[in-house]
Amino acid sequence: MVDAAFERRAARASALAASAEAAREVLSFAAGLLRAQGRVARGLAEAHRRHPLTGRLAADAPRVVEACEAVLRFAAGTGLPGLAPAAQVTARDLVAYWKSDADGYVARTVLRSYVEVLLAAGVVPEARARPAGCPRCGGPPWVGARRPGPEGDGAARLLCCALCGGEWSIARVRCAACPETDPERLPSFSSETQRGARIEACDTCRRYVKSIDLSLEAEAIPEIDDLASPALDLWAKGQGYGRLEPGLAGEL
Repeated sequence: MVDAAFERRAARASALAASAEAAREVLSFAAGLLRAQGRVARGLAEAHRRHPLTGRLAADAPRVVEACEAVLRFAAGTGLPGLAPAAQVTARDLVAYWKSDADGYVARTVLRSYVEVLLAAGVVPEARARPAGCPRCGGPPWVGARRPGPEGDGAARLLCCALCGGEWSIARVRCAACPETDPERLPSFSSETQRGARIEACDTCRRYVKSIDLSLEAEAIPEIDDLASPALDLWAKGQGYGRLEPGLAGEL
């Protein structure tokens, strides 16, 4: 069940919140948002069985807006200025986001459940007008991961999609945002106090992605564990780097 995947992420956020004092508020927010997205996913999956979704957002958007009440109610109740507009999201807003590569945290948050339900049902979403990287849905990468490879082969480097939750491989020495492959222009930064997380930056495009080492903890989920190290994001921004895509809780 798609909603079970959202609950697993929410449980991870709640578990981290219990021990991550500096990030407790943002992790608790993420847990609530994920559970709301899970309720939306469950409703959309049930509706799809009765009247299949098409995968074409222009046709499906009114049904998505109707189904996403849980996310809209959660957003409106947070009191966060960045989420307040979510209470008024329209089908037109969702379609506009799909056709653009502009920032769209609110639309992305609403569409997450829809895209995951489509893929779980074997429905391929229509191609985005400006695909941002994900081979499954064209969504943008919002966090990276390092997963142990075969013995002696080193860790695989992955990017994780903000829209469908999927992941894909990327070369170990390459910017996640531009074609840069010169190691001298691709610095990485970590902190002894932020175990397993590191900033992977680019001095050519001045963008960065945060990467999570999955070899350190079997329960780690990149999009959730990302939120436990906000100090790294603040440091990167202080150095003049911009995050490739806001994380689950938006701009920190």
